[in-house]
Amino acid sequence: MENVIREYLGRIKIGRRQSYKNLALFPLLSEYDSTLEFLTLDEALSEGLIEVAEMDHAGSVPEIKVTNKSAREVLILDGEELVGAKQNRIVNTTIIVAAHSTTVIPVSCVEQGRWHYDGARFRSGDKLMSAELRAMKAGQVHSAVRESGRFRSDQGALWDKIEEKAMRMKAASPSMAMSAIYDKTRPTLREYADRFRPVDMQAGAIFMINGRVAGLDSFAGPGALSKYFKKLVESYALDAIDRLDPDKEHKALRGKATSFLKDALSAEVESRPSVALGTDCRIASARLDGFALVLEDQVLHLAMFAANGRGKGPGRGSRMRRPSVRRRYNRF
Repeated sequence: MENVIREYLGRIKIGRRQSYKNLALFPLLSEYDSTLEFLTLDEALSEGLIEVAEMDHAGSVPEIKVTNKSAREVLILDGEELVGAKQNRIVNTTIIVAAHSTTVIPVSCVEQGRWHYDGARFRSGDKLMSAELRAMKAGQVHSAVRESGRFRSDQGALWDKIEEKAMRMKAASPSMAMSAIYDKTRPTLREYADRFRPVDMQAGAIFMINGRVAGLDSFAGPGALSKYFKKLVESYALDAIDRLDPDKEHKALRGKATSFLKDALSAEVESRPSVALGTDCRIASARLDGFALVLEDQVLHLAMFAANGRGKGPGRGSRMRRPSVRRRYNRF
């Protein structure tokens, strides 16, 4: 799989920068275009072709169940939010679910103060977890799969970081839900998102915040990118808003983006079976943590983040925080 990843990265060229305030995007241009066809999570949910639910009535924080009733595979992206059921979750890694199948997928809670039903099924949250938190989670999942083979995050650490972000951005909610941060900043997020557009042959992008590389997301081709582009830009924009530095606006260096891509080419790759179809590849170097999902020797999604997002090991897998800790969040 290492050769598949390197071939994919080796075909990428960096396009002309787009920027707004302290967020910059360098398009990743490639002739790479997968022959595989799939539905996105949002497409499948809107058409009633999949059902996403708790494992059983009691529920389990780190796992939920996906039933694909379609004759096509469904791609669920790392960090995509599912809302409802007993608490909102995000997906721990990119997964492609087989047609006519039921799959248990690894997730993390992003709403720590609720553990009761809001509908029997999950719905699309129409958002990705912020890039900064995805970066931290990627490091945690990498440690977990290496140590235990399980795609787990450090749930407590994620809760803490969501709370810190909510407090900084004045978006605390009764259940300390990640979605409340997006709701509070929605007008500014639109302002950022409206300034970026995909270009011809664009398969992905390198994002920079305040002149520093934050991460890279790239897909199976321009068609796939276009389906996720808005969610992706908003996930990086949320961090840009959180860390807005007027003195760093538009200060993005192409050389830094080129250097990050070169480092990705030389990073170590560890491969193992994915949660569902395909192969999960964990990618790491001194400067980055990342992963890719490969199916039939084709890269469906690749993400890499600056290594300062490295996590602290596998999650604890507890169903909820102890009551003494949960009570802290009932004050909002």
